[in-house]
Amino acid sequence: MYICIDIGGTAIKYGLASADGQLIETKSTPTHAHEGGGPGIVRTVRRLIRQYKERGPLSGIALSTAGMVDPQKGRIFYALADSIPDYTGTEWKEMLEEEFHIPCAVENDVNCAALGELWLGAGKGCASAFMMTIGTSIGGCAIYDGHILHGAGCSAGEIAYMRVPGGRLHDLASATRLVRDVATAKGVRPDELDGRAVFAMAADGDTDAIGAIDALSRDIAIAIGNVITVLQPQVVILGGGIMAQEGVFRPLLEQYVSQQLPPAMYGPTRIAFARLGNTAGMLGALYHLRQTLSQE
Repeated sequence: MYICIDIGGTAIKYGLASADGQLIETKSTPTHAHEGGGPGIVRTVRRLIRQYKERGPLSGIALSTAGMVDPQKGRIFYALADSIPDYTGTEWKEMLEEEFHIPCAVENDVNCAALGELWLGAGKGCASAFMMTIGTSIGGCAIYDGHILHGAGCSAGEIAYMRVPGGRLHDLASATRLVRDVATAKGVRPDELDGRAVFAMAADGDTDAIGAIDALSRDIAIAIGNVITVLQPQVVILGGGIMAQEGVFRPLLEQYVSQQLPPAMYGPTRIAFARLGNTAGMLGALYHLRQTLSQE
């Protein structure tokens, strides 16, 4: 059995899994990121591992986490203090292997979600993929030959910083932007709406909501087109809460991507929507641990 842990800004998801990705159980606990910061998260994770070890032997620790990760050292080399204070510099791998004497592998949460989808989800059977997670911001991960492309500084795929017409992708292709646009059009505060409300309004024919979804789709399509021109993966996988609206987004994205590129370029890449939901990060962390152990 392996313990799989997925650390997000709001919740820590965890559970036990077999080597082939069968989740035996999954649970969740609040992160309390701002109350305890990085040290508080470390205490929580150590407690969870101790509890599972008391139940039976563990073969490894698979850790998915927010923040920029050096996967070789299993270390957080940068984390936004606004998201998780005092988290930068956390030496996960060294600390946990020293305490529990079992292998530990650590990877960024978006990267883990991409690995999970490639292994057992929307990208199953593919060797190459690019995943975009669209929420309050937008994250990305490129995979070739089943391995993450980390880049020289372990920050490849950070497409939130990609420049598109009008600014950064972070500002133009997120659920935050969608809600903000509709709130502005309606003359209300953004905190009075959420993504579900916007899609419900669009389904009822609200032109402001329909226009905002269309504008968001155009900017996401620009990002997809840019990814295809550089990498041309077999699949671009779209995840994040609003991407559950596949029926709304798929025709728009396929239309706008096809308008950017000749068929010979975009044709070999299919657009897919994430399937694994909240378990993608844990399963991807397990897959990364398996890869790490196979290379040792």
